[in-house]
Amino acid sequence: MRISVRFTAAVHTLLCIQYFEKDRRVTSDFIAASTGVNAVIIRKILLQLQKAGIVETKAGVGGSRLARSAESITLLAIYTAINDGEDERDLFSFHPNPNGSCPVGKSIHRVLDPVLEKAQAALEAELSRTTLADLRSQVLGAPE
Repeated sequence: MRISVRFTAAVHTLLCIQYFEKDRRVTSDFIAASTGVNAVIIRKILLQLQKAGIVETKAGVGGSRLARSAESITLLAIYTAINDGEDERDLFSFHPNPNGSCPVGKSIHRVLDPVLEKAQAALEAELSRTTLADLRSQVLGAPE
């Protein structure tokens, strides 16, 4: 599980869709203007979210809309959709060749891996508790 810019851009994208979908067509160009991310990247993100069943998109000028309720879309689901199929699933990367002849090198995985696994599990748990609807209520409550 690596956290990339695409994850935060996907959350921003979904919040735009949820916020504006009733009043206007939410296109990749419109989302790009809000996120500051190139529209080509937004289209890739939308395709990944569509594949995961989170959004529905219409080609051309049709725009996008949520495919399910914001209450049912967790940040973990968004993260998983954006990173589906990637080889790296771990948040932390480990240097590849610790020296097995060194007392530290031969023990580093044994002592550090459990700590990193707990940190990743805590992050995943937090992402699973937070929904798009939770964030939307904070956007609406934020001072202008």
